[in-house]
Amino acid sequence: MIAMIKRSVLWAWLLAAGPASAQEIIELTGEDRWLEAGFEELYRLGTMTGEDWEQFGDVHDVAFDGAGNLHIVDTQSDRVFVVGADGRLIRELGGKGGGPGEFVDAVAMTVMADGRVVVADLSRRGYHVFGPDGEFQRMVRMAGNPPVTTVGFFRALPGADAIIRVPTLARQALFTGDAFSGPLVLPSTHVVVRESLTGEETETDTVSRPWLPPINFEDMRELTQRNLIHVPTLALPAFSPDLHLGMLPDGRLAFSDSSAYAVKIVEPGGGVMRILTRPLYPEPMSGRVIRAEKDRRLRQLEGAAAPGVVLTRGGRRIEDMEFAREIPVVRGLGTTWDGQIWVLRYAEDPLADGPIDVLTSDGRYLGSYPPGATALPTAFGPGGLVAYVDTNELGVETVEVKRVVER
Repeated sequence: MIAMIKRSVLWAWLLAAGPASAQEIIELTGEDRWLEAGFEELYRLGTMTGEDWEQFGDVHDVAFDGAGNLHIVDTQSDRVFVVGADGRLIRELGGKGGGPGEFVDAVAMTVMADGRVVVADLSRRGYHVFGPDGEFQRMVRMAGNPPVTTVGFFRALPGADAIIRVPTLARQALFTGDAFSGPLVLPSTHVVVRESLTGEETETDTVSRPWLPPINFEDMRELTQRNLIHVPTLALPAFSPDLHLGMLPDGRLAFSDSSAYAVKIVEPGGGVMRILTRPLYPEPMSGRVIRAEKDRRLRQLEGAAAPGVVLTRGGRRIEDMEFAREIPVVRGLGTTWDGQIWVLRYAEDPLADGPIDVLTSDGRYLGSYPPGATALPTAFGPGGLVAYVDTNELGVETVEVKRVVER
């Protein structure tokens, strides 16, 4: 009976997501089929014995090009490091400064199909474009003059001189005086935008509007509100559904934006065309999970706080945190160069990673990697390449590159 109720709620939510006639809903099996694969380590960067250039300060983005070279943007040094298949440095792009090809505030990076590299520079409100050989080509200005400028999720759109970004997933923002003089406008949805890079200034249009849970700022100071507006998920109750998305090689997007297991396939400009579901349902929130999550956040922040400082996260005291009523099924999502969709699920212990499902965009379930077999890669590359960015207990960042080896 409970399963029937859960299924009826899931289908009601899916039908409410858009016109049913325009969407194909594919329900995949609920039984896990375990995949056997090895992950061969190729190289690791950022170790204590590594070269000076690889002692990273803040790795924001990593991406592969078609030759398997890894690009790493370090926002502390404002440089992009291009690393070959053997883990050796090929070249550096950028560097701090205001000249051609120099960065003031490099917050995101992507590699286009032809090997060009695009770096978003928040403070200069533009995109630096470098050729496949690393030579600076031009800068494209961000159109308009909004009071708050953000970048967020940032990927090249295959087959076009354009990028896809999600401003509401930004980690940094640029504020102008106007941001503090007008009424506060809170986002009611996520917004996926397409930006053309063909001219001297971008041209922007909306691709999709994924769901964003309602935001309540009533108990927070206005300054805190304005600082959090570019990262609205920080103000949501813990375990609220996040927006997880990836770019498919044909230019479509795959994303998850709900507590349910529902992976949506979006045609740029055409809306949601297909929804992939599995009969896996959110678990109710429990007191044990709430206490464990509060303790985890306290441990995470206590080393950085001065004595006597009240520890907060997202403008709220950790002990006063709010929690969602249920734990979502999906914890993360990524897409491979050959069109697979990797869906990371929550484990039975919701503070840990669970299995990773492998799907295809046309609606096939290929199997799942069991918990502990692999983390969800930060970036995928050609020929089964995957990259992981990790931070140890001392705050040292490392970048590890592996290759998926089928068994």
